[in-house]
Amino acid sequence: MILEKIQKPNDIQRIPLEEFPRLAGEIRMFLIHHISKTGGHLASNLGAVELTMALHNVFHLPEDKIIWDVGHQAYTHKILTGRKEEFSSLRQMGGISGFPKRSESPCDCFDTGHSSTSISAGLGYVRARDLQKQSHYVVSVIGDGALTGGMAYEALNNAAELKKNFIIVLNDNKMSISPNVGGMSRYLSNLRTAEAYCGLKLSIRKNLKKIPRIGETMVEAVHKTKTGIKQLMIPGMLFENMGLTYLGPVNGHNTMQMMKLFNEAKRVEGPVMVHVLTEKGWGYEPAMRYPSKFHGTAPFEIATGTLKSKQKKFDYTDVFSCALCKLGSQDSRIAAITAAMPTGTGLNHFASRFPRRFFDVGIAEAHAVTFAAGLALGGLIPVVAIYSSFLQRAFDQLLHDVCMQNLHVVFAIDRAGLVGSDGETHHGCFDLSYLSLMPNMTVMAPKNKWELSDMLKFAVDHCGPVAVRYPRGSAFDGLETYREPIELGKSEWIFRGSDLALLAVGSMVMTGEKVREALKTQGSDPSLVNMRFVKPLDKTRLDELAKDHQVLVTMEENVLSGGMGERVRAYVNARYPQIQVISIGIPDQFVGHGSVEQLKKQLHLDVEGILSTIRDKVDR
Repeated sequence: MILEKIQKPNDIQRIPLEEFPRLAGEIRMFLIHHISKTGGHLASNLGAVELTMALHNVFHLPEDKIIWDVGHQAYTHKILTGRKEEFSSLRQMGGISGFPKRSESPCDCFDTGHSSTSISAGLGYVRARDLQKQSHYVVSVIGDGALTGGMAYEALNNAAELKKNFIIVLNDNKMSISPNVGGMSRYLSNLRTAEAYCGLKLSIRKNLKKIPRIGETMVEAVHKTKTGIKQLMIPGMLFENMGLTYLGPVNGHNTMQMMKLFNEAKRVEGPVMVHVLTEKGWGYEPAMRYPSKFHGTAPFEIATGTLKSKQKKFDYTDVFSCALCKLGSQDSRIAAITAAMPTGTGLNHFASRFPRRFFDVGIAEAHAVTFAAGLALGGLIPVVAIYSSFLQRAFDQLLHDVCMQNLHVVFAIDRAGLVGSDGETHHGCFDLSYLSLMPNMTVMAPKNKWELSDMLKFAVDHCGPVAVRYPRGSAFDGLETYREPIELGKSEWIFRGSDLALLAVGSMVMTGEKVREALKTQGSDPSLVNMRFVKPLDKTRLDELAKDHQVLVTMEENVLSGGMGERVRAYVNARYPQIQVISIGIPDQFVGHGSVEQLKKQLHLDVEGILSTIRDKVDR
C-alpha cells in the first residue's frame, strides 16, 4: 500500500505524482473503515482528500501553517502528519480528537471547532510572520458555509490591507451541514459556472508568456488590470473588488490542477483566494447521496451506510420539534430561526409545515439573535433554536439586543451540558452561567420529555426573554407522574425528606433520583427537588428547606462558576449560615472528548461520584 509510506509530515512529497489517485483511494478506504467503527465526520473528510493531499505536497509542515476552519474536515491532514496508527482511538476517551489540536501535533497550528475563524487566525499568523521577518506560508482553509459567518468578512476586509502573501483556500462544496442559503451561496453558484473563464484566463497567460522579451511584462499588466475579461465573465468579482487576488474555480478532486494553482498562489504579493470545488462524501455512494446524514455519523455498516446502533430513541430534539409544531399550529405569530442547522435542531418539520415562518440565516448566530429581536418588535414570537456551544457566539446580541430591550424571544438551547465525542469545542456547559447573569432573562431546564413540552408552552406564553436548555440524547421518560404546572420561578417537589436535600436541575434530576435511592439504602431520607428555574431562583423553596435540612446539595450539568449552585450558595450563606451547601457540577476546566458516561464518571457527575463527594464534604 502506498499509504504505508506515509509515516511522518511531508512524506507525501516523496510519493510519485502518478500514484496520487491510488493514494487518494487508499485514504478514502482508510477513513471509511475507521469511521464506520468509531463514528465521526465522514462526508466532509471524504470531500477534502485530494485538497489536503495537494496542500501537503505544495507546502512544508510544520514550518508552513495550514489553519482548518471548523476543523472537522482535517482527518486526512492528521493521516498525512503521522497519526494514521492512532485512528482506532478517534474521538474516544484518551484518543485523538476529531478536530485539530495543537497538543497532538506541531502540524496542528490552531485549535478549532467553531466556524468562520480561520481567516482571522491566519491573518494573525501572517502579521506575526512579517513582523518577525520570517518567510513561511500561511494557508487558511474555509468552507463556503463558513462564509455566511460575519467574522469571515471582518477578516477579509482586514486582510485586503496586506502587502505580503496570505493564501485563503475556499473549499466550496455547496453545504455547511445542511445545504447553504443566502446571497453568498448564490454568488458562489455563479462562480462555479465560470470554468470557461478560468480556462480562458490560463490559456491567455500561457500564450502571452511565449512572446519573446515582452511576454512576462504583458502578463503582469493583464494581472494588475481588474477590468476587461474578468469583469465581463464573472459579474461582481466580489473578492477581487475587496482587494484579494482570485484564482479558480478549480476541480477539488484533481490534485494536479490544485497543486498548479497553489504554486501560483505562492507567488502572489498580498492576499489571494483559491476557489476549490469539492463534493461532500466523494468516493462513497451513501455519503454522496446523503451528505447531511454523514456529516457527523455514528458507527455504520460500510456496505449499506446503515447505522450499526439500534433504532434511535425519541430524543429531546424530537420532543422540541413536535411541541413547537403544535404550538405553531395554534398561534400564527410563532416563527422559528436556525443558524444553518434545520435538521440538527429539529426545525426541519416546522419548516415544512410553516415555510413562511421559518428562517435559516446560515452560520450566523449573532445575526440570528438580533434578527429575532427585530421579529419580536414587529409583533411575532420568535423561537431561536441553536446548540448551546454555538449560542456563545451571540453573547453580546443576547445581552444588548434582546435582554436590554426585554423582548419576548424564546431560546431553545439544544445539546446543553456534556455532548460526548466532539469534545471541548462542543460541550454546552456554560449556558446556565452566561445566561443567568443577564437582566430580564429567564432560564429553565426540564427534567424529562413532558416537562420540555410544558416549558416550551410556558416560554411562548411568557413576556420577555426566556431560555429553555436541554441535553443531547434520548429523552428521559421517568418521573412521569410529577407534572406540576409551570409557574415562573417555582421549583417542584419530587420527594420530601429531611436533613439532606438534593436540588437538581435539568438532566441531573434523573441522576438525583438515583442518588436519592442510593442514600436511602444507607439509612438517609433525602429530599429531591426539581429546581426547574435557574433564574429566577426559587428562594421561597430554599427558605422552606432551611427549616428541616442541614445540607443542600445542588446538581447541575454546567460549570460551577456562575451556575445554579453558586447562586443557591450565595442566598443560603447570607441567610442561613448554619446550613451547608455542596455544589455538584463541572469544575473550572475545559472537558475533553469521550462518551457522556465516561466524562460524567471522570468529572464525578455520575451516581458514585456524587455519593463520594457528599461523603467527603458533609460536616459530621
